[in-house]
Amino acid sequence: MEEKKSNPIKATLYISVWVIIWGTLGSLIDYPLYKNKIYLEGSIYQYLTFTVTAMISIISAKFFYKKFKL
Repeated sequence: MEEKKSNPIKATLYISVWVIIWGTLGSLIDYPLYKNKIYLEGSIYQYLTFTVTAMISIISAKFFYKKFKL
């Protein structure tokens, strides 16, 4: 049985794409909440927004990593 070798360049690009997706998604959710004064910049709720979107991004990245077989 052969062990699959991962390509570090592909893995780095894959992680980079997911960081961009996470930042974009977090910002798209954060912007209207901040502009409508639902919470203030730097509040715990803003950190919570980005933390939750990070968790969603990590779970999604793991799921798709298995599908793409990188």
